[in-house]
Amino acid sequence: MEGTIIKGIGGFYYVKTDNGICECKARGKFRNKGLTPMVGDSVIISAKDGNGAIEEIKERKNELIRPPVSNISQAFIVFALKNPDINLELLNKFLVQCELKNIKSVVCFNKVDLVDNYEQHEAVKMIINAGYNCLFLNAKKEIGLDGLKEKLKDNVTVFCGPSGVGKSTILNRIVGRTVMETGSVSDKLKRGKHTTRHSELVEVHGGFVVDTPGFSTLDLNFESKEELQDYFPEFSQYKHECKFSGCLHYKEPGCEVKKAVDEGDIDLNRYQFYIKNLEEVIKGGKNKW
Repeated sequence: MEGTIIKGIGGFYYVKTDNGICECKARGKFRNKGLTPMVGDSVIISAKDGNGAIEEIKERKNELIRPPVSNISQAFIVFALKNPDINLELLNKFLVQCELKNIKSVVCFNKVDLVDNYEQHEAVKMIINAGYNCLFLNAKKEIGLDGLKEKLKDNVTVFCGPSGVGKSTILNRIVGRTVMETGSVSDKLKRGKHTTRHSELVEVHGGFVVDTPGFSTLDLNFESKEELQDYFPEFSQYKHECKFSGCLHYKEPGCEVKKAVDEGDIDLNRYQFYIKNLEEVIKGGKNKW
């Protein structure tokens, strides 16, 4: 049978199949290959007398280390418009991380009730200009959550974003029960020396959500200076028109990307963020965020 690992604990893996959830152990051959099954893996299993075994782990589309989960298709990047104020650089870091991992980004602006004319907020205009999908929420009053629920179908979704923006509240409201603690309790749990936290996929609204926050560490090491521009999708319609085929959109003449920035078609904050990281890559530094 084919299925998806939705939970793993103590060497047992719980695989959701068309026939229900099967408790499985992994074959020893995976250990010999240095391969460990992960939550989110698409697997082939065998089952006999109630005992299951993972026979094959299909190729992963992507994988995260924190939380340990594979085959994520979508990220809800949650930022509050106020309390705390938005850090544009951090928001761009999350977007690049998703691009690098081949994860579709949906930016969720929470606490919209705290800001007047929130659609004119600098961060909102930046995200819309870059072509990303964004949603506006007041999680405590459950405003905007229906839009989130509609995007869950047929996806494996992870929530990410800085602390204090409402990730736990949003996830709990979507699932309909407490899957993540909120506020000070959450901070204590995350800092506990002996706390073991296992990621789990929760099935809801025709898809799965990861029950822990994503991207607790942003660590991007780019292969080359040419690679970085691939993670800025708004560059794509301009970069092939540049005068030089290997244009980095930095100091080269005849650059259509720079022209688009000057004309306001590419957001200046996004471009400056790109240049800052390009210079870091050129200098040979590692992008550990």
